[in-house]
Amino acid sequence: MTLQPLTRAWTRRVLLAAALAMALSGCGASTLPSVHSESERLSLARRQAAKGDYTDAIELLKTFIDNNAGSVEVDHAVYLLGDCYLHVHDWASAAVQFDRLLREFPESDSSASASYHLGIAYEGQARPPDFDQEYTVKAIEQYRHYLQNYPGHWSNALAEHDIQTARMKLAGKLVDTGDLYVKLHLLPAARIYYGRVEDEYSDLPQLGDAWMGLARCDVLDHKPEAAIEKLKQVEERFAGRPVAEMAARERARLVN
Repeated sequence: MTLQPLTRAWTRRVLLAAALAMALSGCGASTLPSVHSESERLSLARRQAAKGDYTDAIELLKTFIDNNAGSVEVDHAVYLLGDCYLHVHDWASAAVQFDRLLREFPESDSSASASYHLGIAYEGQARPPDFDQEYTVKAIEQYRHYLQNYPGHWSNALAEHDIQTARMKLAGKLVDTGDLYVKLHLLPAARIYYGRVEDEYSDLPQLGDAWMGLARCDVLDHKPEAAIEKLKQVEERFAGRPVAEMAARERARLVN
């Protein structure tokens, strides 16, 4: 069957467009050198990771690990694969690799770093404060496990900082929940959440917010004397901070 002139023209345009798309795709694609051995594959993966070409490094490392289960280098490859996943924010895949290294290669010289980075991978999976904080809790537990098992490792100070940051997130969620219950005039429930901050996070600045919440509960429960005492605690414990100034203003209002 003979194509009509309009159909032939349309076909040529489609073919030209496809050819152009293929050419442009080829220009943007990375071309890896040929790999002739598994040691070359691992070396190339390391070079790609060092350059920031994490996608290529990931594929090279996955192949190396699949092909070299008994290699003396496989633990380093597993660790590097986890690190590459961290860089592309694939937190769940990173956690799988770091956990694998710790389970299968506990004597590896990469195990300490893997233990710390497993905490980072868990924290990366944590949801915003309004949602369940399962992975924030898992991150804290992992950081503490790392500190217990690898004292003196170079990331210890980072883990301690990360623990405090994650704890502040959990304490802030408790304060926010307490504040919500105050707005709903469910004061016993609010006191429970503020009380948890007192019991579990008394070393954090969120304690001042919890005490302010408890003072509000006292005011609403028609206990101004108790509220004044709690506000004095805030002023003394957090002197020089905005929460202390807020407590002073509120106490002056109650006294007058």
